[in-house]
Amino acid sequence: MAMDNVPISLAVLMVVTGSINTLSTKWADKLESENSAGDAQPFNHPFLQACTMFIGESLCLLVFSISHFAKKRKQSQSNELAAVVDNPISSFNPLIFFPPAMLDMLATSTMYVGLNLTYASSFQMLRGAVIIFTGLLSTAFLGRLLKAREWLGMLTVIMGLSVVGASDFIFSSGGSNNSLNSIITGDLLIVMAQIVTASQMVWEEKFVTKHNVPALQAVGWEGIFGFVTLSLLLIPMYFLRVGPPFSSNPRMVLEDALDGFTQMKNNPMIILAMSGTVISIAFFNFAGVSVTKELSATTRMVLDSVRTLVIWSVSLLLQWQQFYWPQIIGFALLVTGMGVYNNIINASVCKCRRGSDSEPLLGVNEDQSINDEEGRPSVIH
Repeated sequence: MAMDNVPISLAVLMVVTGSINTLSTKWADKLESENSAGDAQPFNHPFLQACTMFIGESLCLLVFSISHFAKKRKQSQSNELAAVVDNPISSFNPLIFFPPAMLDMLATSTMYVGLNLTYASSFQMLRGAVIIFTGLLSTAFLGRLLKAREWLGMLTVIMGLSVVGASDFIFSSGGSNNSLNSIITGDLLIVMAQIVTASQMVWEEKFVTKHNVPALQAVGWEGIFGFVTLSLLLIPMYFLRVGPPFSSNPRMVLEDALDGFTQMKNNPMIILAMSGTVISIAFFNFAGVSVTKELSATTRMVLDSVRTLVIWSVSLLLQWQQFYWPQIIGFALLVTGMGVYNNIINASVCKCRRGSDSEPLLGVNEDQSINDEEGRPSVIH
């Protein structure tokens, strides 16, 4: 019975920490604090927040090291924590994670800028666009042949994204201090960031997975490279002037880290929110990898859909946005499209109808899902 509770606990941990990750970031965006000019302003520092996300990813390397040495010391297969590092550690150059870390840094920073401009629920839903770009890039650079169900799933996801975007356009005034142009800009930035995320996934599948690196170790290295690089980039960002809506700090630069630290000092709740991002992203990646190992990658996709529903519900409860009925349709289309793409819906229908496996429509093994996360170090933030 205790063993049966482990996958359930991991699933709950993944949904809870994944939801906290997005909600704590949005909470920090909405908190006001006195800035370096003495004015009370919302905390608009997406690149500084992205740094905290990479700190959380870096902690995965610490978790991996602890669990690896614990496994090596105890030599016991019953160690649940070590279950995520069952793969033998191969020799590799950590620099293989530098290119995907740069893509992750670009995507995360862009998404955080978009999150500051739009709703948390839209942020989470629009990230479903990664399926479309991953499928297309996999066809172009990995030589994959997409099955008919995958094309159908992508088309359904596009319909869902269109509904979500349209609802933001039509109902742009409720529950947000941002203008219509800012909300639409935020939505577009989030969708564009999925192209970069998809490129990261394809790069990792083509150049990284052959090294058989445990997922937590890979995430940790990407976190270290991302944090170091983005921290250095904060220096030129301090002098790069931009206009609204991409900057609201007193100097109107792309990122004023010193102003961010001033606001954190004047309002400790911002520190609490950013700490939630660090801790939640670490536990979320651990839970996500564990769910993929204990259950399946498709289960992880379903749980990520549940996470979207939780974020949407909490945003409504906290009155960060108003209820828009078209988002129900958009969310349903997104979940349906993901289910069709990942063969969840098709497999369920086939089991009910025949009780046997369905035959692939095109010349690819049915088990080879384009966005299968098993053995892949890609992270869902």
